[in-house]
Amino acid sequence: MIYRCLILQSNSCLSLLLCLHFCMLQAYLIYSSSVAAGAQSGIEECKHQFAWDRWNCPERALQLSTHSSLRSANREAAFVHAISSAGVMYTLTRNCSLGDFDNCGCDDSRNGQRGGHGWLWGGCSDNVGFGEAISKQFVDALETGQDARAAMNLHNNEAGRKAVKGTMQKTCKCHGVSGSCTTQTCWLQLPEFREVGNYLKEKYHRALKVDLLRGAGNSAASRGAIAETFSSISRKELVHLEDSPDYCLENRTLGLPGTEGRECLKKGKNLSKWEKRSCKRLCGECGLAVEERKAEMVSSCNCKFHWCCAVKCEQCRKTVTKYFCVKKGGQRGRNESATGRRKNLRLRKKH
Repeated sequence: MIYRCLILQSNSCLSLLLCLHFCMLQAYLIYSSSVAAGAQSGIEECKHQFAWDRWNCPERALQLSTHSSLRSANREAAFVHAISSAGVMYTLTRNCSLGDFDNCGCDDSRNGQRGGHGWLWGGCSDNVGFGEAISKQFVDALETGQDARAAMNLHNNEAGRKAVKGTMQKTCKCHGVSGSCTTQTCWLQLPEFREVGNYLKEKYHRALKVDLLRGAGNSAASRGAIAETFSSISRKELVHLEDSPDYCLENRTLGLPGTEGRECLKKGKNLSKWEKRSCKRLCGECGLAVEERKAEMVSSCNCKFHWCCAVKCEQCRKTVTKYFCVKKGGQRGRNESATGRRKNLRLRKKH
């Protein structure tokens, strides 16, 4: 897009530098809202994927700048970079397909080519090449350093983009006489973004730790060693430089709240195994007890449409059970306190 803009503006600009500045500003204005929306979708997906983990994608972890003193280089930081990069690429690609950009349309570069036995490329494939190129310009521009952590972040950005491409889904349409499927025309579509999140969560569990010599910095020799190390690792894999801290414990220096007070799940329909084990993972394995609490929920129910034109609902109350991680002894202490209050109440009644 920038190259095309330079050609169109070359006769009206006073200098090439001014033309370049104008075209870059124009590109920023066109794509910035999609980039922001994509980054937000990445944040929301991160919170979904880690909702029942000890580390649950807290706000302080969502800074992408290399130079933030709060950022570490562990596997959680790797996931944040990958899912954010994927979210930006995904949104740009989707908005391209929706016709939001004048300079972007379907990817028909392979249309008419044989893709396999009995099918040809055709239709309107989502233009992931466009989304990949623009997202790379925006997201990778945040990395201005040349040290190991910047290399790690750039690698994980690329892994996020690879995840979008790797989860694309083939959709086909049959062609033939009387509904037969003599040949098929197929194209590639974006999956639900949840599929990308699930894919990257698996990569997170298998993330590779890269060991570099201490003190590796910005010298030419260090940069060469860093580049060589990262080039030997598949760009589909997440990488990290540091081990993760103990997320069970509160650490104010790192901005970690610990798991005390966190809600967990024990019962419920359609819970995954990971969700059903959340009380054990967040409470039991962190040296905490599980406390059961009853709560009353009020919601609209038995809604009826009245002519014309209103919907009237009743207010229904429902008691729900929730579970929370508490310090061992806290549950017993609260029970003893409640028992004491009941005894005092009975004594006052006798008097």
